[in-house]
Amino acid sequence: MGLSSFFKNLFGSAKDSARDLANQAETTFDHTKEAAAPYIDKAEAFAEETIAKAKEASEPILESAAEYAHQAKETVSEYVEKASESISDVIDSVKEKTSEVSGETKTIIPETVVDTREITTTATDEIIDTIPPKE
Repeated sequence: MGLSSFFKNLFGSAKDSARDLANQAETTFDHTKEAAAPYIDKAEAFAEETIAKAKEASEPILESAAEYAHQAKETVSEYVEKASESISDVIDSVKEKTSEVSGETKTIIPETVVDTREITTTATDEIIDTIPPKE
């Protein structure tokens, strides 16, 4: 029996000691939380002020950026219109030159065929004239 009471006392006192430490830790945590509360409030206030100042400081920059973006959009749209007009002019010019060249080709081809027919006829007549008659 002496051994069993020894272990009961040993583990019983350890159990009590653990319970006491847990209670002390909880009390200490509550005290720490109470002590830290003003610092947490100050940190929150500081963060809110800093965010407000950042918003205030960035507002003119954002407005300026929006203005520059609007100006850039207007400038680009002007150049797009000019480029579109220039491309349209180039296309019209190419169409005109293509139709001119096409018309010239249509005129040259029949003339060339007629000239070639005349040359061929003349050459054939000359060849026939050079062939001696059959006897």
